[in-house]
Amino acid sequence: MAELLKEELLRIEHLRKAYDNTVVLKDISLTVHKGEVIVVIGPSGCGKSTLLRCINGLEPIQGGKITLRGQEIDGNSKDIAQIRQKLGMVFQNYELFPHKTVLQNIMLAPMKVQKRPKDEVEAQAKQLLERVGLLEKKDSYPRQLSGGQKQRVAIVRALCMNPEMMLFDEVTAALDPEMVREVLDTILELAKAGGTMIIVTHEMSFAKAVSDRVLFLDGGEIVEEAVPEKFFSDPQTERAKRFLRTFEYDAVKHHDI
Repeated sequence: MAELLKEELLRIEHLRKAYDNTVVLKDISLTVHKGEVIVVIGPSGCGKSTLLRCINGLEPIQGGKITLRGQEIDGNSKDIAQIRQKLGMVFQNYELFPHKTVLQNIMLAPMKVQKRPKDEVEAQAKQLLERVGLLEKKDSYPRQLSGGQKQRVAIVRALCMNPEMMLFDEVTAALDPEMVREVLDTILELAKAGGTMIIVTHEMSFAKAVSDRVLFLDGGEIVEEAVPEKFFSDPQTERAKRFLRTFEYDAVKHHDI
């Protein structure tokens, strides 16, 4: 862990994001190092997804600074397309092209945006599909896939751009419960392989298993930050304690029965 933390990848300094008069993110500061997995949790509407969109330059910011390897991320910059190639983002909705096969969906951006040779991209795409157990679906269309399969294809599509960091925004939120595990297992494997990630999730057991650090957001601020063992066993703020108690309901209910 100590070795991984030597190389800084992303720095956020005093980030402020507002929509008109509504402040969504207040004075957020964060440093992410190569190979580190940060999980962001918190109640709905606390700014988690907005934070990822700001990091990817999809939202203009009203204050502060975000840099990737020292290069400022600005959605209006002429360099933003190049920067986004280094930040693979996977959304709640898969956003696959329905008229293209799985393989065509994955290969499109590396060939069109990065101008890479077709043979090279196809070989990498197949390798990644095999890694997530979907190589046999390469010629299928999105309509022929389950939700979990579509989300794994979306992850492969992002990985095929060879990003330096992956951003996951509630990627299991739209899935049936039985499909959640296959997607989370894919992300867990990426983490084990040393990938750098920021993950927004409501899956607490997954957050505990995959993260190096947990950020708890509420009201647009980082209320608490800790290693997962500390955060989930001994949260320091009353707000975090209240939040975690909401996930204990089922256990309490079944215990009473």
